[in-house]
Amino acid sequence: MSVNVDTEIARPGDESHVDAAWELKERIRQAEDVLKQRKGFFTDAYRRSTVYVLLTRDGDGDENLMGFAAVRRDGYILFLAVAPEFRGEGVGKRLVGQVAENHDSVTCHARASNENALGFYEHLGFEVERHIENYYEDGGDAYYLKLGDRGGFTERLSEFVRG
Repeated sequence: MSVNVDTEIARPGDESHVDAAWELKERIRQAEDVLKQRKGFFTDAYRRSTVYVLLTRDGDGDENLMGFAAVRRDGYILFLAVAPEFRGEGVGKRLVGQVAENHDSVTCHARASNENALGFYEHLGFEVERHIENYYEDGGDAYYLKLGDRGGFTERLSEFVRG
């Protein structure tokens, strides 16, 4: 069975999919103990960001959020979330590729204890720029990551998005 995937972009001020994004973030938080932001912080940041959204639609037109990336104007990824049922299918890579296609630099923070996220970012070519102690509200440490340009990886990610 093939699945049609739609890409949408919510520009700053556009609240499209904010509720679905919050629900996905909360589902991941409960299962994996990451993405611990409070709702007010999350929704405010979402509204101020450009948000890349990947969706599937069923025969009735109902949407299913596969994942999203909320990004500041400078290419900093505030939030990146992929629904667990779509992991391993290139959704995260596609979202980061869209960010890389539209920004000269792509950066983010990842919780130091989030091995899945760190492995994902490393696989895509992100490099640790620095370790930050007590970065998160709960005292958790973070790594500040930047997408490297080794071997034109940013261009390959952009090609993946266009392909």
